[in-house]
Amino acid sequence: MVMRSNREASTCLRVINGIRELTKSGFLDQRAEERDMSLGEKQSEVLEISVVVPMYNEEEVIDELCARLKKVLDGTGKTYEIIFVDDGSTDHTFKALKENQKRGTEIRLIKLRGNFGQTAALAAGFDTAMGEMVIAMDGDLQHLPEDIPKFIVELENGYDIVSGWRADRKDPFLSRRLPSRIANWLMSRMSGIELHDFGTTFKAYKRDIVKEIRLHGELHRFIPVLASRLRARIKEIPIENVRQEHRKSHYNITRTLEVLFDLIRLNFLNKFMEKPLQLFGTMGFLADLVGGIILLYLIYLKYVHGLGLLQHRAPLFIFSLTLIVVGILFIILGLLGEMMVKFFYESTNVKVYSIDSTYGTRSSEQVK
Repeated sequence: MVMRSNREASTCLRVINGIRELTKSGFLDQRAEERDMSLGEKQSEVLEISVVVPMYNEEEVIDELCARLKKVLDGTGKTYEIIFVDDGSTDHTFKALKENQKRGTEIRLIKLRGNFGQTAALAAGFDTAMGEMVIAMDGDLQHLPEDIPKFIVELENGYDIVSGWRADRKDPFLSRRLPSRIANWLMSRMSGIELHDFGTTFKAYKRDIVKEIRLHGELHRFIPVLASRLRARIKEIPIENVRQEHRKSHYNITRTLEVLFDLIRLNFLNKFMEKPLQLFGTMGFLADLVGGIILLYLIYLKYVHGLGLLQHRAPLFIFSLTLIVVGILFIILGLLGEMMVKFFYESTNVKVYSIDSTYGTRSSEQVK
């Protein structure tokens, strides 16, 4: 037992001496430095561009679209990914996408369980996008991949959103361009955002902006309006528009009214989401003020001129009381809204601000 213990102790001493020699020679430090450099290179390799393309029954153009996208994005010299979202296609769209994916590792596929609509397809792509710049476009080649570098340049110039503008549309005037112009004019006037073309999907975003926006319904065309709450810097650039003969127009008078209602709802949420008392309290105060003035006038008539309220001014008396009660209810509604907003922000991770960038670091030694 004693001899065995001596042998183990001798072995431990040799190992310790060997480690000391390696340390003196700098071998271990060199290996650690190489490991740190390798980790640093992996961490510094950030994906720069994500292109999100919702697809629905577009099997005929997929090969051409993939080839043109790859050529354009390779020409930018940036790292990128192309995210195709199959929105429940009923043809061989997904099969064609998988064939193209086998030929390029930069292609990622998302297959939805059914047809959820363009907004939902874009939301799925945005949620999985990892690039610092996120570019959305249609998958039927009415948006030219060759226009993508123009979006990248403007994002690099400091804009948060770059929106495409189909300045020279090739679509029929009455069935598409006229209803679209009416809708775009309404959206621009009501939102206060000077864009000529809200409807196009061809837009580019900084990732931190698009990650803070939650899409639902048909709100993809209103992303600039949603982003205005984040004080996003928006730029509009002209793009080429290729007419698609097989595409049916989605714009008509009914569609214009739907857009109007969506915009009213968005403006209300953007302006009063965080301060409902400002809206309902103001309405309640005005109602109480008018009702109170009318009631004072009726009291004046009663006691100065001897006119009975119910005999000579009954409808006006009832109207004044109704205004006062409605005003009080509006104020209560505003207070309830404030309570709901407080509960919403305290129970979720939604921020009331949006950070553009931060500068400077604080090391662990500085933390007391």
